[in-house]
Amino acid sequence: MGETKAEFRDMSRIPKVREGFYATNNQFQKAGPKGFVQVKVLENDNLYVRVDLPGVPDDAVRYRVDAVRQKVVFFSGETLNNGKEGVRQYSGTTGLGCDCCEITGVDAKMKDGVLRMILTRVKVVSKAQDNNNNKCTLTVPPFTGQSGIRLEDHPCLVSGRKGALIGVTKAGGGAHFAVDMPGVSPDDVEVYADEKEIRFKAEIKDVYEHDESGRTYLGSVQSPFPALISNNTIAWDAEFGVLRIAVIPPDDMTTINNKRNPIE
Repeated sequence: MGETKAEFRDMSRIPKVREGFYATNNQFQKAGPKGFVQVKVLENDNLYVRVDLPGVPDDAVRYRVDAVRQKVVFFSGETLNNGKEGVRQYSGTTGLGCDCCEITGVDAKMKDGVLRMILTRVKVVSKAQDNNNNKCTLTVPPFTGQSGIRLEDHPCLVSGRKGALIGVTKAGGGAHFAVDMPGVSPDDVEVYADEKEIRFKAEIKDVYEHDESGRTYLGSVQSPFPALISNNTIAWDAEFGVLRIAVIPPDDMTTINNKRNPIE
């Protein structure tokens, strides 16, 4: 017995206000740093890189400095196959967009679906060659975090689902939802049932030192079942920056007490 996409309309991709979405990288993000990728120059001249890779386990990301030019870092990773959402593969580059510097080191950490890297660099031209002798701020990719009415596709996504939300129903009953929330840990999340909707909220409490603030997510999904649902018929968990919600059909007497549970 297989699974099919849930028969519900994903209204989350339609902006509810005239100004559009707070962040075009994720319709559920309401505050915090925008964009799938962010590169900025720190006061000590190192580069800070943040890349959203929702679903990728903490130990499943790979990275290396370009051995030829030492200007960019290649990174890649893929999500686990849980049989419901499909596998997503990511691959991209980030680093320097100049000819005056080279990368000398990478300090990387992957947590809750976000890859963060500190890139150290040195000048490779003399002061005589560097006419301006200013701090170099040329980086790749350029920062693209923005608000707007149209959602963006992840620039580093090679294969797999594009949207931040997916829903599937089991042939034997029940439903499964997955919502991308990069940076979110289980302790940041609240989930509850509201008649025919499942509402969720997440506020990142542990803010990384080089992020200007934590992100906040807020949203809901429609139950695919005609009957009302309750907190006793949903279970959820957050792992690797993805919130997963399981729904038991309301006419099923099994209860799972609206709490964090392993989602099978």
